[in-house]
Amino acid sequence: MLGDDNINWRPNQFGYELFGCTVDFHFPVIKLLDYEQRHSELEASRNPFATVVMAHLAAVQTRSNRLQRKQSKLALVRRLYEQGFEREAVVNLLAFIDWMLTLPLDLELEFKTEVEQLEAQQRMQYVTSFERFGIQKGLLKGIALGLKLKFGTTGQNLLPEIEQIEDINLLESVLSAIETANTVDELRSIYQSADDTAARNYQAK
Repeated sequence: MLGDDNINWRPNQFGYELFGCTVDFHFPVIKLLDYEQRHSELEASRNPFATVVMAHLAAVQTRSNRLQRKQSKLALVRRLYEQGFEREAVVNLLAFIDWMLTLPLDLELEFKTEVEQLEAQQRMQYVTSFERFGIQKGLLKGIALGLKLKFGTTGQNLLPEIEQIEDINLLESVLSAIETANTVDELRSIYQSADDTAARNYQAK
């Protein structure tokens, strides 16, 4: 199975000679690019591997167009919901789609919002763990870059603490606050005060 973007590269043989012995092995080749002309066939298929191929093709086709990539990613998620796969299959395929079709932070946040709307329409919540991990990863990358650019090494020292935060909303607040915070301590107070509030609420229960 070949997932490269060179339509003409199709190796189908392996062999060597050693001490008068010859090994000559021929094998069939599946070129994923060939499925570009069979997109309707992939759309109609209920084979989970059709989704894998579609995600790969979308990654190749949208390499230089991230907005189109977001739309392709959302279309694949919508298709999974409509196909009615078992929950485990959906979660695994969503993780693969997320890995293949990475997005910059701003588009990832837009994608998250649109997926939440899709979930509400479909009355499903398959995507929760998948998108949570993807969004958290994207936010942490944005925070790391922001800390480096604004506060240098001192700001990067906050990363081990921030990486322990699982609350997506709090991470979004930290990312937004990097622009307005004047000092590292001021930025730290945002998530520390949130942790203190959460602890008090827990004790009150």
